[in-house]
Amino acid sequence: MKMHATVKASPELDSALHTGGLCGHPQGLTTLFFTELWERFSYYGMRAILILYMVAAVADGGLGFTTRTAATIYGIYTMSVYLGSIPGGYVADRFLGARLSVLVGGIIIALGHFSLAVPTLPFFYAGLCLIVAGTAFLKPNISAMLGSLYSEDDPRRDAGFSIFYMGINIGAALAPLVCGFLAQSRQFRSVLAAAGMDPHASWHWGFAAAGVGMALGLVQYVAGGRRIAHVGGKPARLAPGGVESREPLTGEEWKRIGAMAVLFFFNMIFWAVYEQGGSSLNLFADRLTRTEIFGWPFPSSWFQTLDPVFVILLAPAFSMLWVRLGKRQPSSPAKFSLGLLLLGLGIAIMVPASLLAAGGRVSIWWLFSVYLLEVCGELCLSPVGLSTVTKLAPQRMVGLTMGVWFLGTALGNYLAGYLSGFFDAHDPTLLARLFGGMAASMFTAAGILALLTPLVRRLMGKVH
Repeated sequence: MKMHATVKASPELDSALHTGGLCGHPQGLTTLFFTELWERFSYYGMRAILILYMVAAVADGGLGFTTRTAATIYGIYTMSVYLGSIPGGYVADRFLGARLSVLVGGIIIALGHFSLAVPTLPFFYAGLCLIVAGTAFLKPNISAMLGSLYSEDDPRRDAGFSIFYMGINIGAALAPLVCGFLAQSRQFRSVLAAAGMDPHASWHWGFAAAGVGMALGLVQYVAGGRRIAHVGGKPARLAPGGVESREPLTGEEWKRIGAMAVLFFFNMIFWAVYEQGGSSLNLFADRLTRTEIFGWPFPSSWFQTLDPVFVILLAPAFSMLWVRLGKRQPSSPAKFSLGLLLLGLGIAIMVPASLLAAGGRVSIWWLFSVYLLEVCGELCLSPVGLSTVTKLAPQRMVGLTMGVWFLGTALGNYLAGYLSGFFDAHDPTLLARLFGGMAASMFTAAGILALLTPLVRRLMGKVH
């Protein structure tokens, strides 16, 4: 497959490429759908066990890090994954093209997961760095390729992105079940012991499974290369003496940028609390929650599958709700405010759950309720934010603007790691104050944004 040139298809092939895929969509959607599914499988599979592995005792096969150290590493890592989207998108736009960037990124990600499978500290840090570098190439460019499959006025465009989003969440839902079972379950450790292997090395089997997932994604990406050979090629070079157009921003565009700046701040603090799911809530599940149902024990990392499952179940309902409301639906900043409120309600549930943990492990239904409300908040904010940015951004700056938007998500992830560093399973009162403070922050943010909504709407102009 030629990865450095855009292929000009025959009329017959061009027609087939644009109509012969999933549900009448372009064939390339199938290739990109499964590539993203397996990439997200690898990322969320590793993420589900990462902080648990870092804080596990050395005698249990972990690194024996303190909660503060593990949370700091977790925050820096998840922040870096999103920060890398800016240089990764730039390199693709200027040099490699999206198609080759996705392939290179997938290879580097797989190498990163397999590095984590080696039980030494240097390979641990090398693995994290490789995954960050690989994601920088893959994450922004696979979405760019998806957009290139459709014309701007193609009515299938939004539906195509919705199908793609389902692929993300299917991968994210399956990953903790597989990687968590291999890393934590007594059953698999018994299998390792029976085979004469160290049962405490089970963590690294979980990391290796994430690498296998990315490898499967690469195999089908290359195998389905013909379907995407007409998009994502190397960028054309400017003719000698050619000058890029750099028109100054208009007053209306500056107002829209002002609206995005306000939403940027609230997007950042949303993710600072939402991303407790992979850090402090993950630790709460492991240390303070009864990880069994009907007498059957399960790995604590399996709680990480709740978020994507809820997204798969609820996303169609939210989509239909907005369509049914039509012009009566809340504005984008109002949806943001609702998302912050729902997230606050979710994390507030952790206050009584933490206090009850003083008497022993609590029921799984506490975390179940938390994740359900948080996903409702996510569906009011995350897809709305991405959609709003694409509508508000000046057309000649969409890529850069989206990169800056992900910067807010990156900073939120770093703050999430910082806050989770205060987790102490031995001090329920401290935990109640920690989660209560997060809830209060979300309620305050929701109220402030509600007051600012009329101003933000004026800055947005005709964009709703």
